Amino acid sequence: MAKVEILVGTTQGGTEYVADDMAAQLTDLGHQIQIHLTPDLADLDRNSLWLIVCSTHGAGDLPDNIEPFYQQLIATKDDLNSVKYALCAIGDSSYDTFCQGPEKIIFQLDLLNAQPIVNKIQIDVQMDPVPEDAALAWLSEWQTIIT
Repeated sequence: MAKVEILVGTTQGGTEYVADDMAAQLTDLGHQIQIHLTPDLADLDRNSLWLIVCSTHGAGDLPDNIEPFYQQLIATKDDLNSVKYALCAIGDSSYDTFCQGPEKIIFQLDLLNAQPIVNKIQIDVQMDPVPEDAALAWLSEWQTIIT
């Protein structure tokens, strides 16, 4: 089975619950999971899947715990062409910056040649008050392609 690095960007902890449920589902399938609440580029396995589970804070900003990782992505000159990733963004559509925080990370990953393995999901807490349900349904759609 695959190794999956789950990178969590959270302000009040709700996104961490989503990541924990996703980790449990992947563990049940036999995958090796590592959750990173303060991701550091040097600590991540570039041959594993990076599952980014992140909310938006303030006016389209990243949560404080994942901002340093984003800054590392900006600063690196590394080619991340071996990195495969998936994005689960969580936000509130009543804000005009809905799910824009995680897009910053994805933009940098794309510049560094990382490859998405599936289409991202943007969970709207206005429509899905229990974001874990939407995240797990999305994960179920593609979890079998992880090798």
